[in-house]
Amino acid sequence: MNRWTTGTCQANGINIHYLRTGGDKPPVVLLHGLIMNGACWTSLARALEKDYDVIMPDAGGHGNSDAHQGYSYNKLATDVLSLIEALRLTNPVLLGHSMGGMTAAVVAAQNPKRLRGLVMADPTFLTPQRQQEVYESDVAAQHRQILNRSREDFLAELRTRHSHRSPELIELFVQSRFQTDIHAFDILTPPNPDYRQLIRSITIPSLLIIGGVGGVVSPEVATELTRLNHRLEIAQIEEAGHGIPYDQPERFSIIVKIFLHTTCF
Repeated sequence: MNRWTTGTCQANGINIHYLRTGGDKPPVVLLHGLIMNGACWTSLARALEKDYDVIMPDAGGHGNSDAHQGYSYNKLATDVLSLIEALRLTNPVLLGHSMGGMTAAVVAAQNPKRLRGLVMADPTFLTPQRQQEVYESDVAAQHRQILNRSREDFLAELRTRHSHRSPELIELFVQSRFQTDIHAFDILTPPNPDYRQLIRSITIPSLLIIGGVGGVVSPEVATELTRLNHRLEIAQIEEAGHGIPYDQPERFSIIVKIFLHTTCF
């Protein structure tokens, strides 16, 4: 990580901060989920940096990026496109988890000629009813409460709750949580883009990685999506929940590397 660079670029009217492994290699852009930031991709970036130029932006309202006035998936997708233009990336692969997975799907559906491939890790493909339930839940209130706690107290809690995850990752989670603007939770406001229509519209090689218990996208929904788009591949890591890249980082990186090597480059 010491060899990586950090930078900031103007994208869609705000400053977007990013980490980058660099080198004259094919570009891969990693999009994180809500309450995360680009640095949370450190484990995967280490696995990819030998063969790829890995770019890890902080979404608006996260990490060291500026906050937006209002959030939507179309706005986040425009941020990503602006980042690609600002950094002069040629046909990168987009990989996104959760909120980042939905954002990547929107970018791919609307701008297929700008990308080489797409990886979605348990994206927020929620039914309208589930979207409303999440919106009406107390997740934003919980975030406000966490922001009023000490970092040391929250760090101790996460070390206990996620004892199977690496100490480094837990530290990154705590940092990202305290860097998340409360208004970023506006992304939970329904309606989300119609994920079925997005999948129908995607014309580039695509991979959907799903988990087991606790995941958003069920195997049944994944199978349905493959019928809507014959270029969509499915991989499942049953031992992972929604946090696939963090629950099973080694298996996740292997699946991603195989897809990149055999399908995209």
